[in-house]
Amino acid sequence: MPPDKRWCTAILVLAAPALASCAGSSTFDDAPAADAGPARVEAVKGSDAPRLVLSAQAARRLGIRTTAIVTEQRGGRKREVVPFSAVLYDAHGGAFTYTSPKHLVFVRRPIRIASISGRVATLRAGPPPGTMVVTVGAPELLGTEYGVEE
Repeated sequence: MPPDKRWCTAILVLAAPALASCAGSSTFDDAPAADAGPARVEAVKGSDAPRLVLSAQAARRLGIRTTAIVTEQRGGRKREVVPFSAVLYDAHGGAFTYTSPKHLVFVRRPIRIASISGRVATLRAGPPPGTMVVTVGAPELLGTEYGVEE
């Protein structure tokens, strides 16, 4: 594994305990079983980020939780916010989050952070309000995307 991927993986593994908080989230306990393996990585035409498709059992084992991006009034302006646990960083310091456009489907999306206050990150740019983002299990999704095994 190239050094920059090892560094990113090490940071995410060390940060995993801090990613375990989110109120009003959803889980995948009631999901139907997928038909092939625990996870698939599929290319997305026109994008560098693949689509990750998990089986219901894999999502349960990873403890995947999601919540929606919401709009809050801050300092006289409306801004989108996410739990800080939904924010990950790449080896170059770029922020991203995993979105869930469909049940058991996850896609890495870049975000730009305006500020972080406690457990909330205010976005300067990113997916629109209502987009579901992963708040627990994102480091494991990153490992799946890059082929990092146990």
